[in-house]
Amino acid sequence: MELEKLIKNISIEPISLPFIDVDNICTHSSDVNNGSLFVAIKGFATDGHNYIQQAIDNGASAIITDKKNSETVSSIPNIKVENSRSVLSKLASTFYNYPSKELNIVGITGTNGKTTTASILRSIYKANGIKCAQLGTLGTIADGCRTRKTLTTLDPINLHRSFREFIQMGITHVIMEVSSHALDQFRVADVEFNVGVFTNLSEEHLDYHKNMKNYFEAKVKLFQMLNKSSTAVINYDDKIGMEISKKTKAKLVTVSKESNTNISLSNLTNNFNGIEFTLNYDDRKFPITSSLIGNYNVENILCAVSIALSQNINPKIIQEGVSRCDIIPGRMEIFKLENKSTIIIDYAHTPDAYEKVLNTVQKMKPKHSKVNVFFGCGGDRDREKRPLMGKIAENYSDKMWIVPDNPRTEKINDINNEIVKGLKKNTFQLYKDRGKALRKALDELSNEDILVVLGKGREDYQEINGKKINYSDIEIIKGFINAN
Repeated sequence: MELEKLIKNISIEPISLPFIDVDNICTHSSDVNNGSLFVAIKGFATDGHNYIQQAIDNGASAIITDKKNSETVSSIPNIKVENSRSVLSKLASTFYNYPSKELNIVGITGTNGKTTTASILRSIYKANGIKCAQLGTLGTIADGCRTRKTLTTLDPINLHRSFREFIQMGITHVIMEVSSHALDQFRVADVEFNVGVFTNLSEEHLDYHKNMKNYFEAKVKLFQMLNKSSTAVINYDDKIGMEISKKTKAKLVTVSKESNTNISLSNLTNNFNGIEFTLNYDDRKFPITSSLIGNYNVENILCAVSIALSQNINPKIIQEGVSRCDIIPGRMEIFKLENKSTIIIDYAHTPDAYEKVLNTVQKMKPKHSKVNVFFGCGGDRDREKRPLMGKIAENYSDKMWIVPDNPRTEKINDINNEIVKGLKKNTFQLYKDRGKALRKALDELSNEDILVVLGKGREDYQEINGKKINYSDIEIIKGFINAN
């Protein structure tokens, strides 16, 4: 695309530009080649402005920088803007010819439940014959191509490139998990969402957002982006839902397990065999059956079903899609052993998620079963939540195994000791090696005991001192089951 056309929607100071045909947009100087437009972005660990010369040496045809950057480049066009991070979103959308306009896009945000809600909705779409893609913590899952591991929400360049690729593949619908980081960093600022979904809000990412007010305001941005022809599906079982509904111009679909919302339920049955309820909407009712478990999954199912109803999908197709979605990778995955003990693995890594998962296990377990909780806390993240997570684990367990969970640059002993500050009973053991601890916990499982393994879900690595080391809870558990 011609540079002048590419930047026409960006507010900049008048600048005389030569004819330049831009072949690609880059934010990393190592990706630059002849014909590249390099966008220098000040990040949290590094500043792209420090790599301008390297980008030029690699063949950049033009660069975009923040006005605050004092360096002036004369060898190639230097376009100065107020905020290069927000400009990147506009550039990516323009470069790929506004692909989000051609897709039906659902954006799901919230502390917990994004992946499960997205997975259930994808199952409903597939039951309806809709060719779709799902973007989130499970990676990029698209009909007709291999799953790719990615950030929860892609950067603008890869996001809009993916949209264009989806269109070329015949995909019509996209389901996106939209993280608070992505909203705050303008990664989705130029995506035209058809539906915005709020699941819930609880303490998370405060190492980044600093306080719950900032965290809330980041989430709200998704709903402020929606126009009057869009739909906002809001979970009113979270008290923040009502506040969010006041911040959008979109058509509201309110959802709750109780009544007094557009969509609600009755006749709920929820146990280790699954979930059943009657869905109530517009004076109509139809049954929903799922093999997923847990009260929080009732909310996730409600949200997914509500999205589908807002898109006029037939209730019978919705029923079929929900029932087909029998497992969400790394979310309350259950493994049964021959001695009738149970292993449950879940991605939970916040106090709220711990409360929901462990409360579910405690309510559904046989009375005489003992609950062992295997968990840790991530390094370089919210330190304040560590004792809270320890306290919650203690409240619902007979024994705790406190282990590493992506310690990153922190010392494992320091993280574990902060978890211990929330404990009152001596029912725990501390470990420096997650794998050895998990094998020991599995070996010690008695008849009908339950081991709840939290934090990593289907992650296949441990992040230690800047390196990702191969590691999988799932592989260890499967190996143990096969050997026994």
